[in-house]
Amino acid sequence: MARGHPDAQRPGLTGPHPIPFPFRPRGLDRAADPERSAMPGSIRRSTSAVVAVALCVAAGLVTALPETSQAEQDAVAARFGFRQVPVNTTPVGARYVRPVQPGLVGIQSWISAVGAAVALTDLRGLGRPADLCLVDPRDDSVRISPLPEVDGPRYPAFELRPDRYDTTMAPMGCVPADINADGTSDIIVYYWGRSPVLFLNQAAPGQPPSAESFQAAELVEPMQVWNTTALNVGDIDGSGDLDIVVGNYFPDGAKVLDPDAAGDERMAMQDGMGDAANAGPSRVLLTKPTGVPGAKPTITDVSADVPADALGGWVLAVGMQDLTGDGLPSLYLANDFGPDTLLLNNSTPGRVSFTPVSGSRDMLTPKSEVLGHDSFKGMGVAFTYSSGTGLPDIAVSNITENYALHESNLLFVPDGTVADLRAGTAPYTEHSQRRGIARSGWSWDIKAGDFDNDGTDELTQATGFVLGERGRDRWALLQELAMGNAELLKYPGSWPNFVPGDDLSGVRDANKFWVDGPDDRYLELAGQLGMTQRAPSRGFALGDVNGDGLLDMVVANQWDDSTLLLNTATGAPPSAQVELLAPGGTGTRPAIGAQLEVPATAGVPAQKSQLYPANGHAGASGAQLHVALPRGSATTATVTWRDAAGQHHAPVRLTPGHHRFVLQPNGEVAAR
Repeated sequence: MARGHPDAQRPGLTGPHPIPFPFRPRGLDRAADPERSAMPGSIRRSTSAVVAVALCVAAGLVTALPETSQAEQDAVAARFGFRQVPVNTTPVGARYVRPVQPGLVGIQSWISAVGAAVALTDLRGLGRPADLCLVDPRDDSVRISPLPEVDGPRYPAFELRPDRYDTTMAPMGCVPADINADGTSDIIVYYWGRSPVLFLNQAAPGQPPSAESFQAAELVEPMQVWNTTALNVGDIDGSGDLDIVVGNYFPDGAKVLDPDAAGDERMAMQDGMGDAANAGPSRVLLTKPTGVPGAKPTITDVSADVPADALGGWVLAVGMQDLTGDGLPSLYLANDFGPDTLLLNNSTPGRVSFTPVSGSRDMLTPKSEVLGHDSFKGMGVAFTYSSGTGLPDIAVSNITENYALHESNLLFVPDGTVADLRAGTAPYTEHSQRRGIARSGWSWDIKAGDFDNDGTDELTQATGFVLGERGRDRWALLQELAMGNAELLKYPGSWPNFVPGDDLSGVRDANKFWVDGPDDRYLELAGQLGMTQRAPSRGFALGDVNGDGLLDMVVANQWDDSTLLLNTATGAPPSAQVELLAPGGTGTRPAIGAQLEVPATAGVPAQKSQLYPANGHAGASGAQLHVALPRGSATTATVTWRDAAGQHHAPVRLTPGHHRFVLQPNGEVAAR
């Protein structure tokens, strides 16, 4: 990300819209211009047309964006390099469309467009996230495996499958988290067609991962029919225990994937193109470990304590981030077909309290560029601290296809303080157009990470929807739906047919890699760096998987093989890979929510990061923080964390390489 935002002093450039001129040019007022009043009508019309064209040209010149030369792009691209490595192959009996209930057959390809997901974790105790959880919709598998071309003891790949499972259910994602605080990493898997499942790790220290070492337990009992598209974990109430936010999509009870569910009265699509609120309600769940290793924690549904309007959106991504500095994560719910929701966290141990906050609007800002009021299709969310301090930028993926549904990605940049947040206003303005990332295609997961160790994050973005051989004519049908009566949208029969073979942003969309470039604008370099995929993608997971000090990335592709992008950058400055751990059982667990701040040093800007690996849509990164360091030298950082004893701050010394810090309840930090 850019270090600072000089464009904040350039009024009028508020998104992908021409500037309305707030003045009236001389000579256009007939009453004040007798000569013009006497002109024949045709001459007056011609004069008006000329003036209108002149105004359009002037507006275009004012809003024109600077161009970056190829030489400048090449110079920036030279800092990066990636090599693609397949992480799976086509499974036996692979399919490329899902069975659906009869009322959805006409939009079968649309319904089949999600499900690929990925997570990185460390199940072998290597000190790096070299174990993979991959969801492959071609056989609806959730497979755990060691990453290829990465050192460490190998083990056979295996699947995670719950006890109650049938063909009306399909996995949508997996999130590694030590949910019972016993010192071993568990896996939470979420689905369409059923409520999520906790796979509790029973492995003894030093035991290789296996299907037998993960015991399935229902997240909620009895099992319910949910259709979940995102899930995140963090200590919501400041109790020291990890809690769970479940982002749901189709209405509860709707058997989306059941071919025998004819006449399903619970099934409905969105009840509005820009304000849909009839999804299955999302859930906020508090946990309390029992103290028994390997046992399921006590789970309490506290969703009723969250403003009901905030949980009714069609959630595609869940973001957690401490915005106020008190160690409590606020929630960003990215909603399809309606405004996103930012919930400020005011909770205390055992008691959940959230306040919805939204941005303010001036005369030059379109409503859809105001945080909390957008009518776009929120698909992914990421946080990054472009200035290394203060509030984070919030980057949101949307549908931004040329000649199609031309919305806009959103880049909310802070223009105020935490005091504004606490007063009920989100102090953010939208900068995606002026920063060059407004349009990228049909976009999904978005992640921020420093891939060249310069202390500034790049943005990576998954793109593409339905891959097929029939293309542009399908977009015309979708546009008709978008312009139709919103009251009909919730009825699947009112949707145009999207069946196998149709293409919607499948062929022409490519993943994005946004790099901060000249003029405080991003350059898109995925094509130059060989990072593009042959199929639409859904989720990203970041982590230094081979311990070489460079961030790598795994891409989950929809209906195709997924890929590890090994970072091959040369000449990058050194970095520190930092594990922040909390005591758990007889061992430790990732201290989800802990924060690291690094002061500016020679050649490296200030850096700030928080440990929320599962932010976004369908991708969970490794539970480590990546810190750029000045060449050949160390630095002192400040770690901040919250546990049952309260909030703590402590200094830590960082040198190039791997660090493991245990954050103690007494406020001390122990290096391991």
